[in-house]
Amino acid sequence: MPALTTKTGTPIGRKLLNIILFQAAWFTAVLGAARGNEWYGPLAVVFVLSVHLALTDDRRGELTLMLVAGTLGFCFDTALSAAGIVTPRGHIFPYPFSQPWMVSLWLNFAATLNVSLEWLKGRTLLAAIFGAVGGAGSYYGGARLGATLALPDVNGILLLAVGWGIMTPFLVWLAKRFQRKGAAVVAP
Repeated sequence: MPALTTKTGTPIGRKLLNIILFQAAWFTAVLGAARGNEWYGPLAVVFVLSVHLALTDDRRGELTLMLVAGTLGFCFDTALSAAGIVTPRGHIFPYPFSQPWMVSLWLNFAATLNVSLEWLKGRTLLAAIFGAVGGAGSYYGGARLGATLALPDVNGILLLAVGWGIMTPFLVWLAKRFQRKGAAVVAP
């Protein structure tokens, strides 16, 4: 019996697994940082990325996307930290450099772009709105759970929304660009 798929051809079970693993790794990273266990997040993301890569036949494209997303995320979060907008817990890297648990969240996000968030491809405005709301909300939610030393103020939330409103469509575009033609996602 063939797997139930979406319009784009990704099996629904694969999308659900992608969403569940993304959320589990996000909570592990954020709650780990909040409790002084900054390595929980990167370890969880290594597991998630291992599953993700095992279920795709385009490992090179996915790894390239993750490398670029992690690098952009490191720069983005370092700038936010230097500007005083986000003050993450954990002191593995010196101030203002982004911490490994935060970089791991960018890798985790990248793993959703060709699976559960593939519906954003070709929808730049929708990706910008999704990124602005989801990105700023994610940082605020993480701060409320104790992963940062303080909640971002209104100006900080607006800057996060603008930043993520730009970064999300760009990462969605990169996901499409790096994806090998004819690459398929394996059903779980």
